[in-house]
Amino acid sequence: DGAVVVGGLIAYELEKFERARSEIYIYDLAVAETHRRQGIATALIGALQRIAAERGAWVVYVQADYGDEPAIALYTGLGKREDVLHFDIPVDAG
Repeated sequence: DGAVVVGGLIAYELEKFERARSEIYIYDLAVAETHRRQGIATALIGALQRIAAERGAWVVYVQADYGDEPAIALYTGLGKREDVLHFDIPVDAG
């Protein structure tokens, strides 16, 4: 918005060892509260989709937390939902 950053997206390209393709993981996506519901997040994801296509990626994917209804609604409108199990493995296994 002029000289002020109101949204941002961080994504990583993950190369798959068992397949000759990569996936793009959206690690973080944020839009300033004052600028939400104006299409900024959708535009950021659209730009990422174009970058992913240029790089030959198979898919762009993102995780959402239960209860984060705005994020779930956004992602549901853009793609197919998959329910998966997520595991946090501690750094110190001892």
